Amino acid sequence: MKFKSDIEIARAAKKKPIQEIGKKLGIPHTALVPYGHDKAKISQDFIRKLSNKKDGKLILVTAINPTPAGEGKTTTTVGLTDGLNGIGKNAMLCIREASLGPCFGMKGGAAGGGKAQVIPMEDMNLHFTGDFHAITSAHNLLAAMIDNHIYWGNDLQIDSRRVVWRRVMDMNDRALREITASLGGVANGFPSQTGFDITVASEVMAILCLSNDLDDLEERLGNIIVAYRRDKSPVYCRDLKADGAMTVLLKDAMQPNLVQTLENNPALVHGGPFANIAHGCNSIIATKTALKLADYVVTEAGFGADLGAEKFLNIKCRKAGISPSAVVLVATIKAMKMNGGIAKVDLNSENVPGVKSGCENLGRHIENIKQFGLPVVVAINHFTNDTKAEIEAVKAYVKTQGSEAIICKHWEQGSKGIKELATRIVKIIDGDTAQYAPLYPDEMPLFKKIETIAHRIYRADEVLADKSIRMQLKAWEEAGYGHLPICMAKTQYSFSTDPNLRGAPIGHSVPIREVRLSAGAGFIVVVCGLVMTMPGLPPKPSAEFIKLDKNNNIEGLF
Repeated sequence: MKFKSDIEIARAAKKKPIQEIGKKLGIPHTALVPYGHDKAKISQDFIRKLSNKKDGKLILVTAINPTPAGEGKTTTTVGLTDGLNGIGKNAMLCIREASLGPCFGMKGGAAGGGKAQVIPMEDMNLHFTGDFHAITSAHNLLAAMIDNHIYWGNDLQIDSRRVVWRRVMDMNDRALREITASLGGVANGFPSQTGFDITVASEVMAILCLSNDLDDLEERLGNIIVAYRRDKSPVYCRDLKADGAMTVLLKDAMQPNLVQTLENNPALVHGGPFANIAHGCNSIIATKTALKLADYVVTEAGFGADLGAEKFLNIKCRKAGISPSAVVLVATIKAMKMNGGIAKVDLNSENVPGVKSGCENLGRHIENIKQFGLPVVVAINHFTNDTKAEIEAVKAYVKTQGSEAIICKHWEQGSKGIKELATRIVKIIDGDTAQYAPLYPDEMPLFKKIETIAHRIYRADEVLADKSIRMQLKAWEEAGYGHLPICMAKTQYSFSTDPNLRGAPIGHSVPIREVRLSAGAGFIVVVCGLVMTMPGLPPKPSAEFIKLDKNNNIEGLF
């Protein structure tokens, strides 16, 4: 039977009870907190007992800069996990949860596609186990407690003009980017200018994904800087006594979610920070748990390697004390042509010169990954319109970069279509050639760290920052935050801050709009160009096409 869509393929899957998936990993049913028959959380008590077990090998999947043509990074991540199991390896998947914003906007879900999906697909792309709702509630509880403290006398002497804690929601709503709150008279508090970010850009999301356990989570929440006094001294979340209640709200959300692929292989799906405005990786607790349960763990980092992979390697690996043994860089022939200047309407026609021109973007990412001391293999995510000449052009180019490209047909064939890549990755890992090192040391000054990323990853000539931003960075260094890594917030579509500048641009500038201290998460957010921390909906949002059919099945979700 031929299925027309990802959701139909997922709905027809023969799922195993989640206890069987857990048993395959050595997880007793008593250590699983079930959410129905096909998903469960792994208990904190069980995770603690894994500490003495040997770690497996970590594989990072990343991609070229995204284009409207599509790259299929999550699909390849899922497919590679199935492929590794298909060649007899004990492998599992670690990816992020889906945000409702992209699901109802234009990007779609985050469960893969075709015959390389995580199921239950509908649940994963919608409310799942409620983690994002818990994060949203914890974040907004803190916002409410700040306003409430000011209303009832302001013992902490918060300067209401210097409250830096905004509210969040897990939906794209540009109208909420900047708002005026507490209007309507004395009973409603003191009017102030504030705004909303999307939940996946919140510091609470980042904290949950970077915490090792509940104690670490509570300490990090307490370290959040929410406002400043008139003398510029910081006010922390712990000063408001909000950290305890926030931890209570996040207690269940801290437990990784166990689900399965279409081929009934185990997958941990947990956390979901965006990679263009946050650090873009699944949770540390999920990754570390998987490394104790499997010999090979396949994970991904959001958007292109200039964002997700850079943050994975400079932030997550640094904080978690982990490192990948190999990196898979996903690309498509169509995306190569689009990076080469070919219009979307012409992508289905063979154009070898266009492919060759677009390969510069691919080559830049290969060079960047190698700067971290890691071996990289290119996965060509196959489309039916790809021609032999176009594929050979990419393979030949990648060879000149000291790497190799392997054609992958997992979308169409599942694990059978990606066995070549799986076999090659195992051989690379067995060769033990990885020599991971972050791009900059902790002790490097903050602005120098920003310049290092801009010069070495983006190939920019200069970083543009006015005096106030430089002074703010210096003040944070003097306050003891100079050791923190940098989380760049910029467009995902280009190495530059101009989303229309495709390929591999050089000689551009990186303008910094603002900097934010995420003291709880433990990094400095650097907002560049026009990137928004609250996205908007496109002219034709996906929400227009999502509905229930006559049998109450969801349709239009992808």
